[in-house]
Amino acid sequence: MQLFNNIKQDLPASIIVFFVALPLCLGIALASGAPLFSGVIAGIVGGVVVGAFSGSPLGVSGPAAGLAVVVFTAIQSLGGWEPFLVAVILAGVFQILLGFLRAGFIAYFFPSSVIKGMLAGIGLIIIIKQFPHAVGYDLTFEGDETLPSIFTDNIQQILLSVWDKLTPGAIFIALVSLAILLLWDLVLSKKSKFFQILQGPIVVVGVGIILAELFTLPSMTFFALEDAQLVRLPDLREINDIFLHLTMPDFSSLTNPELYKIAFVMALIASVETLLCVEATDKLDPYKRVTPTNRELKAQGLGNVISGFLGGLPITQVIVRSSANITFGARSKLSAILHGVFLFISVMTISQYLNMIPLASLAAILMMVGYKLTKWDLYKQVFHQGYRQFLPFLVTVVAILLTNLLSGIITGVIVSLAFTLYQSYLNSHYMKESLLDEKGKEVHFIQLADQVSFFSKASIIQQLEKLPNNCKVIIDASQSHYVDPDITEVIENFQLHASFKNIEIETKGI
Repeated sequence: MQLFNNIKQDLPASIIVFFVALPLCLGIALASGAPLFSGVIAGIVGGVVVGAFSGSPLGVSGPAAGLAVVVFTAIQSLGGWEPFLVAVILAGVFQILLGFLRAGFIAYFFPSSVIKGMLAGIGLIIIIKQFPHAVGYDLTFEGDETLPSIFTDNIQQILLSVWDKLTPGAIFIALVSLAILLLWDLVLSKKSKFFQILQGPIVVVGVGIILAELFTLPSMTFFALEDAQLVRLPDLREINDIFLHLTMPDFSSLTNPELYKIAFVMALIASVETLLCVEATDKLDPYKRVTPTNRELKAQGLGNVISGFLGGLPITQVIVRSSANITFGARSKLSAILHGVFLFISVMTISQYLNMIPLASLAAILMMVGYKLTKWDLYKQVFHQGYRQFLPFLVTVVAILLTNLLSGIITGVIVSLAFTLYQSYLNSHYMKESLLDEKGKEVHFIQLADQVSFFSKASIIQQLEKLPNNCKVIIDASQSHYVDPDITEVIENFQLHASFKNIEIETKGI
C-alpha cells in the first residue's frame, strides 16, 4: 500500500511527535478549562481523522494553544461543556463549507501584524492563567478572559495560595520544570541529536511524576500534592470503557444565538491558524510540496465535527508538532496518523501513570508555550518594521487583554486598515513639475496611480482645488490599470465648474 512506502522514516518521526503531543494535549485542555480527556480525544482525532483526509504530507493536527482562550471563555458563556461541544461541531461544519466555497485564501486577508499580535496576546493570557496551577492553587474559577478579570481572578488566586493554599511541592515542581525546559531549549537541544529526540516536555512530565511520588514519603509530607493537583483521566481497561467516559453534546443549546457566534469565531480562528501553519509547514518541507488549502479546510472541519461529537477540543494544524515531524525525518502523512494511534494506545494502556502527572508540570510547559508566543524578540522585530506595523500589533495585544480575542482582532484589523487607507490617500497620484506652454499659460500634470480606489477621493479633490486660476491641467490615467467610478465622477464634476476659474482640462486614459 502506497501509504506505507516511507514507514522506515515515518514510524520514528511519529513516536517523537507522540511524545511532543501527549503533554501538550493535556496542557491545552488544562488551559482551556476543559476535561483533560478532551485534549487527548482531539489529539487522536487530529492525528487519525485529519491526518487521513488532509492533503498536507507533513502537517500534524490537534488541540492548539491559540484556541485555549476562546474555549475557556466560550464554556462559561454557553453555560457548560456539553453546549460548547455543539459549537465545536458547528465550527467544523462552517470550515467544511469554507472548503467547498474555496475560501482557502482567507488567511491572507489578515495583516501579519494583527496575527502576530493575536498570538502574542494569547501567549500573555496563557502565562497569566497558569500561575495558579504553578503555585498549587487548582480550584476552578469564574471570569471572562479580559485584563481586569485575569488580574483580579488570577492574582487573587495567587495571593490566596500564598496565604492560605500554599503548596511548596507544586511550586518546586513548576520551578524545576521551567529550569529543565529552559536548559533543553537554550543548551541541550543544540548539543546533541539525542536531546532533540528526547523532548523537554516529556522529561518535565517524567521528572514531575518522580517528584510527586517522592513527596508522598512520610519525611516529605510538607511537599505533598493533593489529588486535585494531579492529572485526572478516566481509567480505561477495555475498548468499551471509552464509551462510558465520552461526553455527548447538548443539542438543546441550538436555540442559543450565542452558540452560532462562538462557532463562527472558532471556525475563523481555527482556519486562519491552520492556513498559516500550512504555509509555514510547506516552506519547511524538504520536498517543497504544496498543500491544497481548500482540502485542508474540509479535513479540519471533518475533524472538528467528529471531535465535538466525541467530547474533544477544537482542532487546528499545529506548527510545534508539524515542525517536530519534519525535523525528525517524516516523509508522508502516515507519521501524523501513527502519532494519533499512539495517543489512543497510551490512554488505553497507561492512563494510571498519566494520572500521576502534576498539573504544575503541565503549567510550566504551557507557560513556556505562552512565552514562545509572546517573547520579547517578537516585540522588537515588529517595532523595527516601523510604526505602521507596530501600532496595529500593539493595539491587538492590548485589546485582546482588555476585551476578548475577537474584539482584539477586529480592533487590530481596523487600525491596520486605517493605515492602509492613509497610504492609499497619500499615493493616489503624482504631481509632476508644472511648465509654461507656448502661450505662457501654466500647465500642471497629475499622473494617477496604478490603482485608484474611492479611498483616494479626498486627496484628488484637494489637489484639484489647489489649482490656480487661468491654468491648464493634464490628468493622465493612461498608466492606471483601475480608476474607481467615484474618481471619474470627481474629475467630471471638476470639469463642470473649472470654467469659472478659467481652468483648461485635458484628460488621458479616462
